Amino acid sequence: MTKNIAHRGFSSKYPENTMLAFEKAVEAGCDGIELDVQLTKDGVPVVIHDETTKRTTNRAGRVRSLTLKELKELDASNGFSTEYGMNRIPTLEEYFEYIRDKDIFTNIELKNSVVRYEGMEEKVIGLVRRYDLVGRVVFSSFNHHSMILCKKLCPEIPCSFLTNCWQIGAGMYARRNGVEFVNPMFPFLTEFNIRELRKNGIRAQAWTVDFVRSMRRLARMDIFAIITNRPDTLKKVLDGMPG
Repeated sequence: MTKNIAHRGFSSKYPENTMLAFEKAVEAGCDGIELDVQLTKDGVPVVIHDETTKRTTNRAGRVRSLTLKELKELDASNGFSTEYGMNRIPTLEEYFEYIRDKDIFTNIELKNSVVRYEGMEEKVIGLVRRYDLVGRVVFSSFNHHSMILCKKLCPEIPCSFLTNCWQIGAGMYARRNGVEFVNPMFPFLTEFNIRELRKNGIRAQAWTVDFVRSMRRLARMDIFAIITNRPDTLKKVLDGMPG
């Protein structure tokens, strides 16, 4: 059955890429979590989508120019209710500590297509191995060279080419480069394109799907995963699918 992947956690109701959003996604019954990783000035993998902190925290700054200590001083609540207190930017290690004993799949997007973080692949792979999560993660990136490098460094971790457009022969391209997944914007996952992916042994994860009609269409085509900001809604849709 198609997996229910919470995009940056339960991000429609809670601050994205925070431990609160991850915890609430698990409570909502998701199968997995999608998150984003950047490196701090002192080389620590942290979970934040943008290259700057301006949109999601109470202070503007470049992630790569701030130390972990400086980032931890920021409030990542992003305008959401203060009911749950202050939300910090989590490290990837803190996230792994949380999910290590849970039956949760994780899609780790390496945010290295704008800033080329040297050594990011090695650092993230090292943490995955340390927490014995090799069989429970997939890497993804718009930087396809990074995914090819990840396959060389750790062939047992599946990788995905992220794309916000559709390339003719995407399945063949992915197969020839040794990755297992393609993660496109969901409108590109037509029956024809899914057949081409499957012909090449490539699985699909669609992003970002928040409308019930689209959830049902993709679930009927039995793709590997749907990435959504609304894991509670997607769970209801998937639970209601026949057989």
